[in-house]
Amino acid sequence: MENVLEVKGLSKQYAKVLAADHVSFEIGRGEIFALIGPNGAGKTTTIRMISTLLTPTDGDAVVGGYSVVKQPDKVRECITYLPDEAGAYKTMKGISYLKFMAGLFTTDPQKVVEYVEKAKSICGLGDRLNDKIGTYSRGMIRKMLLARSVMTQPKLAILDEPTSGLDVLNAIDIRKTIKKLAKEEGMSFLLSSHNMLEIEFVSDRVGIISKGHLMVTGTSAELKERYGANNLEEVFERVVNENEIR
Repeated sequence: MENVLEVKGLSKQYAKVLAADHVSFEIGRGEIFALIGPNGAGKTTTIRMISTLLTPTDGDAVVGGYSVVKQPDKVRECITYLPDEAGAYKTMKGISYLKFMAGLFTTDPQKVVEYVEKAKSICGLGDRLNDKIGTYSRGMIRKMLLARSVMTQPKLAILDEPTSGLDVLNAIDIRKTIKKLAKEEGMSFLLSSHNMLEIEFVSDRVGIISKGHLMVTGTSAELKERYGANNLEEVFERVVNENEIR
């Protein structure tokens, strides 16, 4: 499998705190990889380094053949990043917002049309796109933001808590959309979530990070078998607790 992302000994030092310590993993084309860990474990720092928002202290990550250290501008052309706290302009209509965002990616009018049509298909909001975003529910906004993030068909989509705060039905819709984009279009995803049920359903492989160290990686099934666990929550608890007592 062709690797879209290769993370090689990525580290970040903040004064006296080593937030990420030689983290290494890879994501193949069309693969959904979930990076999970307790608060303060280093997952957000790792994601932000891969997204070129933070400069690594050591190591590197290669996205689509480009180094986040040496070629961050090229990396940004290959990725999209949707943070948990992302929002949209509430006074704009949904369709206007999508056109505005598409125009940030290209000056080609035809490409803008293609990107917007793609986003409309992905978000499934139909005529509601003609209404102001301020009238949308949180689920509708999140669907639109996801569509905006992937409408350019990036090689790697980085999603932080993609279904945070959503009701069950909206969360299921977004999970299905992610799986469909990976399977049918070969898009790769790096996810972060505290929802273990979501991780089990969506991801192909999981990495558990604790105190800046990537402790284990594998499929949910492999990790459950290795730790004799009934579910991913139990795996998560045992891995983190083992690291705590080291």
